[in-house]
Amino acid sequence: MSGSGGGAPRIDGERLMGRLDELAQIGAIEGTQGNCRLALTDEDRDGRDLVGTWMADLGLDVSVDGLGNVVACTEPGRVADSVMMGSHIDTVATGGRYDGNLGVLAGLEVIESVLASGRVPARPLSVAYFTDEEGSRFAPDMLGSLAYVGGMALEEALEITDRDGIAVGDELDRIGYRGPAPVPGTVPYAYMELHIEQGPVLEFHETQIGVVEGVQGISWTEVTLSGQSNHAGTTPMPLRRDAGLAACRIAGEVRELAHNIGDSQVGTVGSISLVPNLVNVIAGSAVMTVDLRNTSEPMLQHAEARLDEIVSRIAEGEHLDAAMRRTARFEPVEFHPAVIDLVERCAAEAGLSHRRMPSGAGHDAQMLARVCPTAMIFVPSFDGVSHNPAEYTSPEDIEAGANLLADVVWRLASGEIDSDIAGGRDAAGNGTAA
Repeated sequence: MSGSGGGAPRIDGERLMGRLDELAQIGAIEGTQGNCRLALTDEDRDGRDLVGTWMADLGLDVSVDGLGNVVACTEPGRVADSVMMGSHIDTVATGGRYDGNLGVLAGLEVIESVLASGRVPARPLSVAYFTDEEGSRFAPDMLGSLAYVGGMALEEALEITDRDGIAVGDELDRIGYRGPAPVPGTVPYAYMELHIEQGPVLEFHETQIGVVEGVQGISWTEVTLSGQSNHAGTTPMPLRRDAGLAACRIAGEVRELAHNIGDSQVGTVGSISLVPNLVNVIAGSAVMTVDLRNTSEPMLQHAEARLDEIVSRIAEGEHLDAAMRRTARFEPVEFHPAVIDLVERCAAEAGLSHRRMPSGAGHDAQMLARVCPTAMIFVPSFDGVSHNPAEYTSPEDIEAGANLLADVVWRLASGEIDSDIAGGRDAAGNGTAA
């Protein structure tokens, strides 16, 4: 293919918003603007079918791999040469209409705009959506992209089960999305992901674009505390083995841990389950989750060590048995410096206010960064709300972000920063599979 002069074709904002609205009707949560399309459910299948129809209508070469990851390319057999865009279309149980979906449908819009212009960049373009990014049904999150880059064996991924004991492989077969393409998948030349921020920073600073430098490391731990159920009225306070009390103390100390470490450290106790969970019975057991995140791997390891000490100390003090299990662990990811610089330069040339920032949430881009030059673009989230039916990003911000995506992808596909990418590839830790 031969390159052509000029900037990237402009995207059609109304068409993009129309597709976001149409996809949002699948799994719509009644009375809200939200969605429930958990991975590999009937709703997920219907969403996949709709997006697949749009891909086919553009004449793209569509492949489905053994884990249900879908890649559509402007030229058959050239994914390895392509600049890939993408994200996911599964949601949490009480999700919004922009998380993940924007990255996929904006990528599709960029491709359609380029095709409609009749102009041909030096490299083909591709768009992908990855299976079970949310991890709400099948842990871990980013499952599809993790396997795509070789971070988990396909056989292992297919055997993962949900809370009802239903396996990933069986659900892929049931909905018709266990495809023939190999896993790991074909590594593209570069990968770009447009996403809502899912936080309040851009809105607080009245900034249009987040130039994402990387993704925080994530550590998820399940803590099980075992004590003794007993009568709430007859058991003296000093003689209790109260798992519920210990869980609450751990939750409080997780917050203090984050405050004491400071910087980018955050800590969250998102779930506590008590047994027997009755008003007049001391909790005999508690199962809780702890989510720790930091942009620094050494500091994340420090936070994990502090959590281990906290759990051990509190359990011993309350005469409980404690067990800890890491359920997910991803190191912090730094995106490719040359691609980050390109995003920033394109935003400045477009007159868009912007700031460099990390991502506090996990994304498929952090997996692709293991194998190819990668970066992300954020657009503002109203009130910083996400994973919530009230999730909202204005059409103006969506259009601005999608046009910026188009510009960055066009320049990548035209070879504008090839030498910078080649020079920074090893330093960014890209280019090798997990």
